[in-house]
Amino acid sequence: MTKRNIVVETLKYQSVKDMKVELVERKGVGHPDYIADSASEWASRALSKYYLKEFGTILHHNLDKTLLVGGQSNPSFGGGYIIEPIYIVVAGRATTEVKTEDGVIKVPFGSLIVEAVREWIKKNMRYLDPDRHVIIDYKVRKGSTDLVSVFEAGKKTIPLANDTSIGVGYAPLSTLEELVLETEKMLNSRDYKSRNPAVGEDVKVMGLRQDKKIFLTIAAAIIDSLVRDLDEYLNIKEQIKEDVLDLASKIAGDYDVKVFVNTADMPDKGVVYLTVTGTSAEHGDDGATGRGNRANGLIPPMRPISLEATAGKNPVNHVGKIYNVIAKRIAEKVYESIDGFKDVYVELLSQIGKPIDQPLVASIKIIPDNKHLELPGHVVEEIRAIADEELANITKVTMDILEGKEILY
Repeated sequence: MTKRNIVVETLKYQSVKDMKVELVERKGVGHPDYIADSASEWASRALSKYYLKEFGTILHHNLDKTLLVGGQSNPSFGGGYIIEPIYIVVAGRATTEVKTEDGVIKVPFGSLIVEAVREWIKKNMRYLDPDRHVIIDYKVRKGSTDLVSVFEAGKKTIPLANDTSIGVGYAPLSTLEELVLETEKMLNSRDYKSRNPAVGEDVKVMGLRQDKKIFLTIAAAIIDSLVRDLDEYLNIKEQIKEDVLDLASKIAGDYDVKVFVNTADMPDKGVVYLTVTGTSAEHGDDGATGRGNRANGLIPPMRPISLEATAGKNPVNHVGKIYNVIAKRIAEKVYESIDGFKDVYVELLSQIGKPIDQPLVASIKIIPDNKHLELPGHVVEEIRAIADEELANITKVTMDILEGKEILY
């Protein structure tokens, strides 16, 4: 039986929920950083599925260095136009050829990557045309010999870690975190687009809680072709505000919530947030993989977080991806299974070349409620058992990621 280094301890500092000031952010579907993350991840999934189909295993690759260079546009009420397209380049390493008994098989990695990015845009952006508005490119080289050999060595049993890295997860979400997350999801839902179609996909939500007051600052790109004039634009902003306040009454009913939409607008000077395609990437905003949401869909500066980009890394043995997912799972399971905790934090540290189910340390930190300053021994063992089970089943996360069952950004 594998004995894992699982350390459980209590923390003596405040829960985020008890702090006077709390901050959290979410970058929505059409944000340049979210697009870059998606380009990396969908390209990785396309390669993974091709490798599985053709060779029976997911070969070495990491496509976590996507860069989005913003284009130029001329939006205007009633409909504007794109001057210069957005440029997306997916960069990284991949297995580009496979030696078999019959010879060398070339992997069509370029076409797989380009088509994957094009498909994501078509499925998620209503007014961004991947053929007319975007140039999709790639810069992919063969993987490092050392890293590839590490990957191959781990295939027969438990995969060996592709990197020395840290994954972090926590539970539960605070009221502010849940509100920020659900606000973006609502504004980008199919139901909402059917009711208020002029709201573009580039929605960023910044949340501040100060004691019992919550301030949500929302940047929402508005589709110019669906707005006739300034009055209609202002009505759309007001509708967003009312709809978010209605959502807040259900999630944060005990708080005084204020909502601000497109605060950079200067209507008297004709400055408003109009876009042709629904994303700020059309007029100069750039993006890059890993600069957006963490593995729970949020950017939470008040919490321990990993700076690893989860998107684009291979889902077999790259702990920069897998450990963030597993850490989140452990934290949620511990919190849901055991009463008496305010917050649960999980940090997993790998060592390159070691089995991924045996982290150098699995650190689980608990902020107990007022009734429990120290954890009884049986509770510590229960926590360890939860972590041990998740780590023992870590290889199952690969297919969950490929099938889109896990939030990654």
